[in-house]
Amino acid sequence: MQIVRKLVFYLVALFVAVTLNFAIPRLLPGNPVDILLGKLAIQGPVAPETRRSLELLFGADSSVSLWRQYVDYLHSLGSGDLGVSVTYFPTPVVTVIGSALPWTLALVGLTTVITFAVGMVLGTIAGWRRGTWVDSLIPSTTVLNSLPYFWLALVLVYLLSVTAGVFPLGGGYDVRSTTPGLSWAFVGSALYHGFLPALTIVISSIGAWILGMRNMMVSTLSEDYVITAEAKGLSPLRIMITYAARNAALPSLAGFAISLGFVVAGSVVMEQVFSYPGIGNAFLLAVQNNDYALMQGLFLVITIAVLGANLIVDLLYQFIDPRTRARAE
Repeated sequence: MQIVRKLVFYLVALFVAVTLNFAIPRLLPGNPVDILLGKLAIQGPVAPETRRSLELLFGADSSVSLWRQYVDYLHSLGSGDLGVSVTYFPTPVVTVIGSALPWTLALVGLTTVITFAVGMVLGTIAGWRRGTWVDSLIPSTTVLNSLPYFWLALVLVYLLSVTAGVFPLGGGYDVRSTTPGLSWAFVGSALYHGFLPALTIVISSIGAWILGMRNMMVSTLSEDYVITAEAKGLSPLRIMITYAARNAALPSLAGFAISLGFVVAGSVVMEQVFSYPGIGNAFLLAVQNNDYALMQGLFLVITIAVLGANLIVDLLYQFIDPRTRARAE
């Protein structure tokens, strides 16, 4: 019964998000039809019928009521049709998202998982062995965590790309020597080009995981069950992992789930600095061009990812933490 209530809640949240997804782009100033007509006019004369055709194509027909547009929008979503992108005209939105999403998932997703795992381990050690060298890392990582994202990315580009020439200035891979595909040349080129963006994410976010886990470890070590375990003579390693770290990591798991949900959104600033071909870059171009269809498609993918990640963790939390089940009952 509790699972059913949660599913209903998330379905309602999805419906509200989809409705807002339809309304917000239409409240913004500008018109995608005018923008595309302006682009076509640069190439030559545009026929008067073109405006009408584009309005029907983008679902922005001013003669149709807003309610009818909303119904058509829901019907298109149900059939998997997210429209045509103005920015990448005449490419469908599904194709644009499908080509950008793997780059973001591979870079931001993998980096987030690695940063969370390393942050949890270092935070556990820092909380368990306070005053050691691991604990002394926390002030420096916290300072790096507070630096502006774009500033850190620009510093790394200047030091490691412009000055040292070790890494490329930007891009997802070497377009001159490799083509996308399952080959060692392409994978190696993608890893090489993705190193600096990944390093930016790790440096700017690992401090929060370490500090959060360290503080929870310090709080957990004063709990009665930890003191009882020590009194029973259990090994320090078992007490640290089984009794302290296991309970201290619970709040961080919720934050990790939210982070995974937002992985799909990518990092707009990082992808702009490094000219990385991910979702964040596509998002910014969609906003600049009033690309309603692409914005709605990206919002929808991000919303589903965030709600899905939260639902999974919400359900798993009951099995991980018995106290949650007891309160629910």
